[in-house]
Amino acid sequence: MCDRAGSDRSRSLGNAPPAIHPLPQGAGRSARDPARRRGFSYRRLRRPELPLDTEELARYLVGKTLVHDLETGRRSGRIVETEAYVVGDAAAHAFRGLTPRNRSLFLERGHAYVYFVYGCWFMMNVSGDGEGVGAGVLLRALEPLDILEAERRSRQHDPRTPAVDLARGPGRLARWMQIDRRLDGLDLCGGGPLWLGSEVRPVGPIGSSVRIGITREAHRVLRFYERGNKFVSGQRSLRR
Repeated sequence: MCDRAGSDRSRSLGNAPPAIHPLPQGAGRSARDPARRRGFSYRRLRRPELPLDTEELARYLVGKTLVHDLETGRRSGRIVETEAYVVGDAAAHAFRGLTPRNRSLFLERGHAYVYFVYGCWFMMNVSGDGEGVGAGVLLRALEPLDILEAERRSRQHDPRTPAVDLARGPGRLARWMQIDRRLDGLDLCGGGPLWLGSEVRPVGPIGSSVRIGITREAHRVLRFYERGNKFVSGQRSLRR
């Protein structure tokens, strides 16, 4: 079952995943882009900028931007919460080795690993180590960069869901950003429609805690988040 937070378990949505129509490379940067209209400025991250350590990468990505160029325009958000799944971590999808499902985790750092869970949610990791080494960073929450557009789309999708919850939790994040398995293995530092961008403003203090919703190696402090940000998932004590 899938909960409304889209974090780990919930009731079924009863809807097929939304159709995704990526723009050609270089498209989706017109004046209708909400980020441009509101004066946001960011650029694509280059792979050498990404730390070659999964835990460091999880902390580094807090405050960076996730961008998806679609036929309908650009959708983007600030990454405000991540979790690291490191080499040898029994909670990681890569723990038992390379499989057809998790092969994107073994790509060089900065690639998308997208998977489907509980019959209703897609979730996305960023591969977090060198090629052939299985590790990743789960993107847990985004702060949408155009909140008015977020509110409008929230009302269209489900009037009961406030805009603050649109991308709060990894399942909701993927739904808001229209991410599914077709984007698995995509280079997030390349020229594709889904990519990692630089900060739009300085990041606030970064907190850390144990990870959410796992039972294996649950004691490890590998969750990172922007402290006090209302878009961070979890109970209030995990957002301070």
